[in-house]
Amino acid sequence: MRPIPTPCVLAVALALLLSAPAYAAAAEAPQAADAPAAANAPSDTPSATPRGTTFIIPAGFTHKVQGNAVLIMPPEADGSRIAIVDAVADNPDAAVLEAWKLLGISPKLLVGTDGAPRDGWEQRRFYEYDVAANAKRSIGAVALRKDKAWTVMLMDVNQAIAEKRSAQFGKINQRLQPAGYTHETFAGRTAHKLDAARLKQVADFVEQMRKQYDVPGVAVGIIQDGKVVLDQGFGVRELGKPAKVDGDTRFMIASNTKALTTLMLAKLVDVGKLDWNARAEDVYPTFKLGDAATTDKVLVKHLICACTGVPRQDYEWLFEGEKQTPESVMATLGTMQPTSGFGELFQYSNPMAAAAGYIGGQVAYPGMELGAGYDKAMQTLVFDPLGMNHTTFDYAKAQTGDYAAPHGYGIDHKVKVMGMGLNDTIVSSRPAGAAWSTVNDMLKYVQMEIDHGLLPDGKRYIGEAALMQRREPQISLGVDRNYAMALMVDKSDGVTVVDHGGDLGGFHSNMMWWPDQNVGAVILTNADEGVNLRGPFKRRLMELMFDGEPQAVASAAANAKGNREAFDAFVKLLQHPADAKALDALAPRYHNDALGDLVVTRKDGKAWFDVGTFSSEVASLPQPDGSLGFMTIDPVAIGFQFTRADKDGVRKLVVRDGQHEYLFNEVK
Repeated sequence: MRPIPTPCVLAVALALLLSAPAYAAAAEAPQAADAPAAANAPSDTPSATPRGTTFIIPAGFTHKVQGNAVLIMPPEADGSRIAIVDAVADNPDAAVLEAWKLLGISPKLLVGTDGAPRDGWEQRRFYEYDVAANAKRSIGAVALRKDKAWTVMLMDVNQAIAEKRSAQFGKINQRLQPAGYTHETFAGRTAHKLDAARLKQVADFVEQMRKQYDVPGVAVGIIQDGKVVLDQGFGVRELGKPAKVDGDTRFMIASNTKALTTLMLAKLVDVGKLDWNARAEDVYPTFKLGDAATTDKVLVKHLICACTGVPRQDYEWLFEGEKQTPESVMATLGTMQPTSGFGELFQYSNPMAAAAGYIGGQVAYPGMELGAGYDKAMQTLVFDPLGMNHTTFDYAKAQTGDYAAPHGYGIDHKVKVMGMGLNDTIVSSRPAGAAWSTVNDMLKYVQMEIDHGLLPDGKRYIGEAALMQRREPQISLGVDRNYAMALMVDKSDGVTVVDHGGDLGGFHSNMMWWPDQNVGAVILTNADEGVNLRGPFKRRLMELMFDGEPQAVASAAANAKGNREAFDAFVKLLQHPADAKALDALAPRYHNDALGDLVVTRKDGKAWFDVGTFSSEVASLPQPDGSLGFMTIDPVAIGFQFTRADKDGVRKLVVRDGQHEYLFNEVK
């Protein structure tokens, strides 16, 4: 659940569009319960280029053929477009240049990197561009080759639309395939037993990825047919210290906390204390979301379904996060308004998930302080009955004994121990992602899910109906992919896998299970690059279980190389130490009503931005449009970009997330 600071919004948009991770796509989704689909509602449309490259046009999008290209436009008429081009060229670079000419623009190339072959494509090359922050555009390209023919996909999309419609854009790529290619399916295949030989392949692959991505420590656990078949640690808990990772090492599990939160809610549903279809304000009268009309529509299940149209809006609790409380998080939610309709688009909201947990805590323990009520409900209804004895929201307790420290890159591309400043802010929104846990504890949870609510001794922990309602589709993520209640249900490969990831500063994790095969797995990592281990780990398990096409090993290696090349290319844009004249032009203090104060401190020709939650040295970042940006560069907060916006003699800085812009004014 780690918020993605600008300029990484572009990288995320491109990942959604061009790489199609498990959560990125949307197709033929059931609508939310209070927004049933109309009989004549638009549906996704299979389509193809003149040469026969196939893809899907998302519902509500328009398209037109322009020469050897198909242009795909979102409903917003603002010039945003995707182009899929049948290029004629000898190499990928020439193919991409040809394609941009069709759109009449020539963005400034930052870097081109190669991906591994897959989905019928024999060669794949990805392109990132140096785009001015003030342009508010997501621009990227990918060149794909089958035999001697190149297909190019271009993205030139408004940044807010790229985030809001990320699932739909991702779906375009999910079925972007050469003519005649049939997507691999595992339907009808019997899963192999994960015997010693296969498990060794898993372990060797994890250790290989750990080294490729410079991740200090990884913990992995796998269960099959009710037994733990792998429980292994790789690497160290903290760089510079000898203690090894094992199955009882505590990591922050971030957004995997959400599924545990919905399990607590399901326990309340099971005993008749809560109804998924009750209005949130009827359960908790002070609940508010945006205006009164929006508030009236929110049901309990909507708090956790990512289907209400509330966008990511995390900066409010990240900046000066040390001042936030559960009560202030709930109050701030009342100022947020959906940017798409109920049941229309997948939009991920941490504050909404936090509200779900706090409301559940009040149902379980009425009148208790919000945080204390939630903590007690989780302990008594989830952690204790499942035997999750190492799982806690107590940061002081969590960071004693066998625990992992977070790590991240500095701009020298060296992994360093990361401070906990940003991670501390999630305490005030803890139902969305503040739990610490271990592989062995998380496997107990996953096993209960596989067993439909039974404990290892055969006793029923929760009624099957309440538990399984959490897996009912709420909003589409892609072709045969849906988001439920903090669980992703993916059937796109012909078998069902339920999973969810978690992302915070220096901690990235995933839990997954194949219910029909009685297999589950957990992977926990202690570095930001650990996010890149999750997809290949899941894919490798599927390859070994179902004799799948071997993709994971090559993809992991190619992505590691590409990530390093892209990181190094971006760092070359930075001026470090920051330009002295640029630093001299900064005011000592700025203020934004929503985010609080930003204090600029200087020493020895360097400058730091202090926003309360974190303090980071900044580098200057000249923009292609002539404007000037400043980038935070310390591992704890690398990647927040502030742009100078001085006006009428008042010094100003702008920081943006995907759909919001925050203006800091000089404090005189």
